[in-house]
Amino acid sequence: MDARTPVADPAPAPSVSRPIAAPARARLSPLNRRRWENFKRNRRGYVSLWLFSILFVVTLFAEFLANDKPILVHYKGEYLVPVLVDYPEEKFGGFLAKTDYRHPDIQKEIADNGWALWPPIRYSYNTVNGDIPNPAPAKPSWMYDRQERCSRYIQGADDPNCVVGNWNWLGTDDQARDVLARVIYGFRISVLFGLILTIISSIIGVAAGAVQGYFGGWTDLLFQRFLEIWTSVPELYLLLIIASVFVPNFWILLGILLLFSWTRLVGVVRAEFLRARNFEYVRAARALGAGNVAIMWRHVLPNAMVATLTFMPFILNGSITTLTSLDFLGFGLPPGSPSLGELVSQGKNNLQAPWLAMTAFAVISIMLSLLLFVGEAVRDAFDPRKTFQ
Repeated sequence: MDARTPVADPAPAPSVSRPIAAPARARLSPLNRRRWENFKRNRRGYVSLWLFSILFVVTLFAEFLANDKPILVHYKGEYLVPVLVDYPEEKFGGFLAKTDYRHPDIQKEIADNGWALWPPIRYSYNTVNGDIPNPAPAKPSWMYDRQERCSRYIQGADDPNCVVGNWNWLGTDDQARDVLARVIYGFRISVLFGLILTIISSIIGVAAGAVQGYFGGWTDLLFQRFLEIWTSVPELYLLLIIASVFVPNFWILLGILLLFSWTRLVGVVRAEFLRARNFEYVRAARALGAGNVAIMWRHVLPNAMVATLTFMPFILNGSITTLTSLDFLGFGLPPGSPSLGELVSQGKNNLQAPWLAMTAFAVISIMLSLLLFVGEAVRDAFDPRKTFQ
């Protein structure tokens, strides 16, 4: 070829388009995607999950829903947040260390120099409604007319304080505390207690069952004898002994129940590890030099978690029921704490106030029913034999 012969330009390289990142839903494995679709097809469980989640998230902000402190105060050109910060009364011209925002003088001082944004319910879980002359349970405010309400609260019929914002929508308990506020706070503390107890006890139970089932032999035998002895300890008697020495609070009660609740999942996880430790993929991983911890964590545990996840909603249900039962018996949270079990006890002791028993029954029934429906949907989603039409 002559050196002067022009050389044709090389063909342009074909453009390679970069794959578009798949959405988060598409990153799920086919098996997990099928489980999620099966869960959503169970309409009762899917709707129950959303309802329970909404109720729980709303109650997380209970201080902004029911409180005897304003959410926001504009006073003399300054913005204050009493719901988050405890301001001394000298901030408003007083001399006390703590401000009582329900006092008429404080309310008048704020109204003359600014404004206040109050929560929808102007009572906290421990606020005593001093306007009620009789501390016995008072019926819901909407059950009597305005004139009767204003006279009951020792106010004039034309008093501007006789407004909807000061009503007790579900009445008051036997200590003149607003029932609706106690229900909101009680729902939150019950679910938080159940979630913390369920998560921690599940972690301990899964770890104990995994060690017991994977190694077997003497390890399994000794663990089984220890569990038989430990589960035979009367839990209620232990609670009575500790309650006589210490005043039970949230964390002491959580620790006591955690001593026994971790055993719920040990048998299930142990059975899964006993079944899977001789599978071919476990032998192959061991032959390739993988350690016991790596095999248990990366290979066997994902398969054992299927049975564990199906039990967790029911364990959460049982944890909430346990706290409610202890509060009903008087061995639960300290007196004065927002508790659904204590509200049930008040309904039993005050049969002349049916709204107490009806409120407690409705809230507990709805909460536990939603969790049961979610548990059934999770169980069906992880069941390989379950098919939906």
